[in-house]
Amino acid sequence: MTNYLPKKSFHISLQPAQAWTAILGLALFTTLCILAHAGAILRLIFPAVSFIVGVFLYRKYPLLYIGFTWWMWFITPWIRRLVDIQSGWVDPSPILLAPPLVTIITFASFLRYLPQSYSQGGLPFILSFFGVSYAFFIGLIQAPLTSAILACLNWLTPIVFGFHLFINWRNYPQIQQNIQRTFLWGVLVTGSYGIWQYLVAPEWDKFWIVNTGAVAFGTPEPLGIRVFSTMNSPQPFAVVMMAGLLLLFDGKGSLRFASAGVGYLSLLLSSARAVWLGWLVAVFILTSSLKAKLQMRLVITLLVILILVFPLANVEPFASVIAPRIQSLTNADDDISYNERADRYETYLGLALSQIIGNGLGGNAALGPNIDSGILDTFYSFGWVGAIPYLGGLILLIFSLLQYSEVRFDSFMSAARAISIGVFAQIGLNGVTAGLFGVVLWGFLGIATGAHKYYSEQKKVQTKN
Repeated sequence: MTNYLPKKSFHISLQPAQAWTAILGLALFTTLCILAHAGAILRLIFPAVSFIVGVFLYRKYPLLYIGFTWWMWFITPWIRRLVDIQSGWVDPSPILLAPPLVTIITFASFLRYLPQSYSQGGLPFILSFFGVSYAFFIGLIQAPLTSAILACLNWLTPIVFGFHLFINWRNYPQIQQNIQRTFLWGVLVTGSYGIWQYLVAPEWDKFWIVNTGAVAFGTPEPLGIRVFSTMNSPQPFAVVMMAGLLLLFDGKGSLRFASAGVGYLSLLLSSARAVWLGWLVAVFILTSSLKAKLQMRLVITLLVILILVFPLANVEPFASVIAPRIQSLTNADDDISYNERADRYETYLGLALSQIIGNGLGGNAALGPNIDSGILDTFYSFGWVGAIPYLGGLILLIFSLLQYSEVRFDSFMSAARAISIGVFAQIGLNGVTAGLFGVVLWGFLGIATGAHKYYSEQKKVQTKN
């Protein structure tokens, strides 16, 4: 990696100049096109230029590339909505290709380091990669070509991105700082926008809800939207908030409290109960893994956050949305969403588990447009032949995370492990293995595994000396 090292403090730095010129150039061009009501040209140019900027950063400034990749996933759906309200509804939109195209650049890392990765602990990534490759080839036979390719991008990019973070374990301290800073600002920006979205209901967000016909997004009016912020839907937004808020426990500076305040409130306004449960799992994992001193700091941070968020969550216009959703966690009998999930499992579980060869990537139309289950999607698309190596790789990584002793003194690594397990725990309730969900899952699996490798090598060096 480059010699450029980020500062320890959370401040805005526009160095190195060449990298920020490329990033800000893309942002300025996008802004000017939207302001000039020329957004239609962005539908093809935005993903192409984003890919070019991503390649430049990957080759020259790999630390900034990582942050750039996260931000592409955070804000691209919002850019798509701004373009659509100006230039007409297009679905699927080419703009949404930008995040997976930028992320798939890390496939170069996978190819480059594949031969040596096995001896360094990369077997789980290889197994899961094989599972996706198998499902893709089956999809080429049984599904439309475009559907198979797009589905492959959504499933493959998280794995290669996680592998990229893992294989660059030598740069773990710098990558850790980069991710910490990215999610600090990510929670602050997207969380603030989420609250504003709920209160105001911007026209482009209302346009999106109306055209998708997604009843689960709420009603297209102020105080009626189920918050999804700059992302495509409430669940992916919530999992980003979940990851960022867990990382804030390890942060420093007063800005983290402002980020936590808007982050937790917007997370509650997303009404994403599966992610709430995942957050509880992650907090339990995080608390149980830390030393007593770090546990006390975590408890104090939680108390401060509760003092900030609890009053807001219990006054209007927030209480009437948040309180019933929380109460439904203990009384699911009359809950529409819960009953729909239960019906879906009753209808499709047997069908999914009966697949030996699988229907391939892009061939899951029989399950309906809203699968909301990584288990159903994986077994139906991959079959047992592909699901065994794919899930086997995931489970190997999760099991390995539980063995790492370094989480006792590295609170970031402990948070990364907790995030991974908290996201994976939702596999029966959300499609956690693909798209932005998958990038969060595999990204933090990769950085946690890389951290373990980094500390293991440090111990070997110290032993030799």
